[in-house]
Amino acid sequence: MFGQTALLALAALVPFSLGQVTEGFESGWDQTAWPTYAADCNQGGKVTLDTTTAFSGKNSMRVNGAGGYCGHIFFGTTKVPSGDVYVRVYVKAQKAFTDSHVSFITMPDSAQGSKKHLRIGGQSKILMYNRESDDATLPDLSPQGIATSTAFKTNTWQCFEYHLGTDGTVETWLDGKVIAGLTSKSGVSNPNAAQWQRSSIKPKVTGIYFGWESYGGDTNTFWYDDISISSTRVGCTPAALKPRGASEQ
Repeated sequence: MFGQTALLALAALVPFSLGQVTEGFESGWDQTAWPTYAADCNQGGKVTLDTTTAFSGKNSMRVNGAGGYCGHIFFGTTKVPSGDVYVRVYVKAQKAFTDSHVSFITMPDSAQGSKKHLRIGGQSKILMYNRESDDATLPDLSPQGIATSTAFKTNTWQCFEYHLGTDGTVETWLDGKVIAGLTSKSGVSNPNAAQWQRSSIKPKVTGIYFGWESYGGDTNTFWYDDISISSTRVGCTPAALKPRGASEQ
């Protein structure tokens, strides 16, 4: 009896020790667990639970992002592992990225200082990282750097993953494939990461928020589903499991 009790107790502790958070919003939007986030201001951005499209199940989170910095809005959590951080999220974007700078994930980063963020978004029509404290990008936004990244498909669910290591590692995957330009890791050459690697900052994020932020006039609508935040990589759902609403708007 003691052995069984001990095993049950251990099983209950494992998810906590791994720091894993998973959410598919099938029970609705718990705004206490997943509050909105809009640093400084919010003028026009909106977060809602969408029951018309989902990667799996019936619900997803919809973010209508307005133009300009104050048109930003995010939702997310401060339940972040204290060590390595792995994030997996299914994303659908209504519009393609333009040349303008935007973000769809923002993370307060104590390593950069107070009120500074590590941001994932787009510029020059591709996916990229941006460090707020020095405005560095990963990859470098040269023709060569741009060619090493990729962009989201529009109106299609895609699996986006990234890893932030305690040693400063940044790794990124889209639909299970490594994005070479969005990699900064010891022992892995990235000749298009010069701007990023000029700093010794090692990200220490205290929150992870999904939404929209535009530094020009771009607007967009993003959907998010099946979010996982963990200290180990979770990976994407097998292709045999067909998503619902893959091409819906």
